[in-house]
Amino acid sequence: MKLISVNVSVPRTVSIGKRPVSTGIFKEAVAGRVPVRSLGLVGDGQADLANHGGIYKAVYSYPFEHYEYWSRELGRTDFVPGQFGENLTVAGWLEDEVRIGDVFKIGEVLLEVTQPRVPCFKLAHKMALPGFPKFFAASGRVGFYQRVLVEGEIGAGDAIERIKTDAHGVTVRELMQLMYFDRQNFPLMEKAIAVPALTPGWREELAGLLSARDFEGKGRG
Repeated sequence: MKLISVNVSVPRTVSIGKRPVSTGIFKEAVAGRVPVRSLGLVGDGQADLANHGGIYKAVYSYPFEHYEYWSRELGRTDFVPGQFGENLTVAGWLEDEVRIGDVFKIGEVLLEVTQPRVPCFKLAHKMALPGFPKFFAASGRVGFYQRVLVEGEIGAGDAIERIKTDAHGVTVRELMQLMYFDRQNFPLMEKAIAVPALTPGWREELAGLLSARDFEGKGRG
């Protein structure tokens, strides 16, 4: 596994439709070593802190292997690192192999996987494709957020080492499918909320679905 590119940006205001919108999705590759802090990479920023950033979503990683897939699907060859708004463009780090709670070491930095990335209208604007977020989510090629366990510096070309995993845990792909396309899979929900690394927001939503199931079950009883 390898770190292909480190990408950052500060929020900028763009026109989407008829309204100005602040966004930090326009990531650009940077050279040299980049400090990683508990709230993200130095030089990077998020505009919508309700849905991006913070301790549990400090870093967003996206597999480089998906660039070829989207190039074929969309018939485009204009992609550059950071294309999908990711901080880290990585190789060998795929959603059906990465589990929530996995810890990876890059240089001296330790990152813990916390949840899949959920696409929004800002990605549609970046890609100049209004319907792209739906295709992106349905593909399962969404990348994942991470929490910074140990701060330090990273740079393009660094090796990535997985130092903690649960072979029976919930993969990023399974969790994305569960949240958006398989919301009746209660056994997997119970398994997911038991993972300490899961973001509080996703834990609360899944717990709510389980509570609703239990309430309906009592009502029928």
